[in-house]
Amino acid sequence: MQDFEKLGAFYLGRVYDLAAKKRLDDLLLYDARDLTTHAVCVGMTGSGKTGLCLGLLEEAAIDGVPAIAIDPKGDIGNLMLTFPELRAADFRPWIDDGEAERKGQTPDAFAEATAETWRKGLADWGQDGARIARLRAAAEVAIYTPGSRAGRPLRVLRSFAAPPAALLADDDALRERVGSAVSGLLALLGIEADPVRSREHILLSTLIERAWRERRDLEISQLIQEVQSPPFQTVGVIDLEAFFPAKDRFALAMSLNNLLASPGFAAWMEGEPLDVGRLLWTPEGKPRIAVISIAHLSDAERMFIVTLLLSEVVAWVRSQPGTTSLRALLYMDEVFGYLPPSANPPSKTPMLTLLKQARAQGLGVVLATQNPVDVDYKALANAGTWFVGRLQTERDKARLLDGLEGASATAGKPIDRAQMDATLSALGQRVFLMHDVHEDGPVVFQTRWTLSYLRGPLTRAQIQMLKGAAPAAAPAASPVAAPTVAARPVLPPGIPECFVGATGSAGITYQPKLLATAKLHFVSASSGVDAWQTVSLLADVPDDAGTAPWDEAEVLGQGEPAVVTEATGGASFAELPPPAARAASYGAWQKSLVSHLTQVQAVTVFRCKALDAVSRPGESEGEFRGRLGLHAREARDAGVETLRKRYAPKLAVIEERIRVAEQRVAREQSDYGQKKIDTAVSIGATVLGALFGRKLGSAATVGRASTAARSVSRTAREREDVARAQETVEALQQKRADLEAEFAAETGSVHADADPTAVELEEVTVRPRKSDVTVTRLALAWTPWSTASDGTIRRAY
Repeated sequence: MQDFEKLGAFYLGRVYDLAAKKRLDDLLLYDARDLTTHAVCVGMTGSGKTGLCLGLLEEAAIDGVPAIAIDPKGDIGNLMLTFPELRAADFRPWIDDGEAERKGQTPDAFAEATAETWRKGLADWGQDGARIARLRAAAEVAIYTPGSRAGRPLRVLRSFAAPPAALLADDDALRERVGSAVSGLLALLGIEADPVRSREHILLSTLIERAWRERRDLEISQLIQEVQSPPFQTVGVIDLEAFFPAKDRFALAMSLNNLLASPGFAAWMEGEPLDVGRLLWTPEGKPRIAVISIAHLSDAERMFIVTLLLSEVVAWVRSQPGTTSLRALLYMDEVFGYLPPSANPPSKTPMLTLLKQARAQGLGVVLATQNPVDVDYKALANAGTWFVGRLQTERDKARLLDGLEGASATAGKPIDRAQMDATLSALGQRVFLMHDVHEDGPVVFQTRWTLSYLRGPLTRAQIQMLKGAAPAAAPAASPVAAPTVAARPVLPPGIPECFVGATGSAGITYQPKLLATAKLHFVSASSGVDAWQTVSLLADVPDDAGTAPWDEAEVLGQGEPAVVTEATGGASFAELPPPAARAASYGAWQKSLVSHLTQVQAVTVFRCKALDAVSRPGESEGEFRGRLGLHAREARDAGVETLRKRYAPKLAVIEERIRVAEQRVAREQSDYGQKKIDTAVSIGATVLGALFGRKLGSAATVGRASTAARSVSRTAREREDVARAQETVEALQQKRADLEAEFAAETGSVHADADPTAVELEEVTVRPRKSDVTVTRLALAWTPWSTASDGTIRRAY
């Protein structure tokens, strides 16, 4: 059996002879690094496109490369159907009972037949259950279902959290991120908005960009409040009321509020956050294939989640250091509608950005479609690899050839259009043409058997069966007893006062809290930590100034919270504790705040002594282990490349010597063949002369006999020459085999010094000194609460 478990090489199938219509023995091993220049897979229904792409994801997982797979149809979840034992009982829950009935079999019999088909199919391609087990051990597969609890819920509105500092420093990137987020949100509301002309788009973009530049996260509830009462009076040079009157802003706010209040929208607010790092790696650092299933969503909802996800990936990519190795994959099973040739849906901008920029950070984008005419092939000219299967129409083929020509021209390797046309016309099921700009020319191959059971699109009920334990949603705030209501107190000078924005306007009662915001500097030269953080706390007002209120304070996270300068009209106020009305109390509380922050606030990093590496502040253990895995692959790829460069000249010399020796064999065989003919003629002439000549012992007959004898001798020598030439070829071939074995042995020794998922990590905690704490705000903050029918109040912010 041929060895296809190569370092950084994806086993996709075997070379296929189109003329003979048969599979050859030559393996199709695809260099993983070629995916950093992206790939496109095109093929009609039934071409085998899904099997090829799932095989690609399987190979990536085996190699330790994580992936995010956007699944509009439900097929990619089949990656969870991996059965190392290949038992009929494993397949039984997933077979189609209707198909079993159509084939005249019981479900159990059909399950047994399916298991046998998979065992035989894997064996035909040199695979078995052990390789399936290897796949399962290498990476986790999880199905996320935004807007549904069928799979793992995904809290998508985290996308309105302030992006990283690196993105905030890039004006173009920030505006692109804001524009994509707003376009996706408006699409969810059913509003087709031009970013330049739509006042809804401009207003929301202005609000979100303003909040992010202030390092503030912006929840939907806060966005609704700011739509009604924007923190600015002009848009550009036009008065706000003239640009977008309050009545019309209220209608937009109501649309957002209706979305937020919709029972079906609750699932969008639950589950794991939409965090690219957490999707790609488990908390333990194991690579993950995160399948984002969107088959259950409406068109508007699909556009919303795809746009937000792509925007998150763009932001994540820009925060990663450069690499020439494959860091991760982003795969979309059907790109139709998301990257059209003429229209400009919200998803198009971030997708174009990834195609143009993500390669430098090692993110490979793989896009699949069965409708070539509905995809922007000018954009896909950025793709370095094209997998092309059977196409449906001549129009599809012509459009695809246009795309291939564009991609080839970009890479400086023009194609022969006529020859390519003929090749595409001859493709059959599971037979693809691979055009890789990193290789010398295109190759036709047949896809290998997938390790996963391809049962077809998964239903929500089936996804529910596969779902692991999902994190519980955060509990709602507990009701509190209603305080004594009083008029708004008048505060003496020197006490700062602010109001937390309310999510409603009716029945609001304001309770006093202490709002504190501080900047913290964490420094440790030995751990390589030099980071700034802004933290905000909201604490109850104590009964005396000598009591520190911060131990039980609510931590609001990084960035300052959204506050306004005026209370909601008609609101009432809770009674103010006396210490809060004395300016001197705030000095004592600020002093205790600094002490509290130095004791409880810390930056924790992970140190790996085995690999002499330290995590970045804010980097989770899983992300750090994932980065260690990338470094291991980078070292592996560099080591293999060094070996290739060292062995390539040696192999080239031997190949040339083999070529010359084989030519000599051919010449010697030709000479030997001619000598055999000459000898046969000479011997024949001697025999005939002796039989029919006038004198048996004549001089001529004797001469011919002597000549024949010498000819036999020369023929024997020619035969020996052929044998010696053949021995030379065989000796050189053995030298080549020995050199290849030596190369393989050295390549096999190129591994990371330690398994990044199992290596021991040490937690290092860095706390700020008092001199590294700067309190930027300590104010009396009035927080809005609404009164319930039972007399208790609940928070309204």
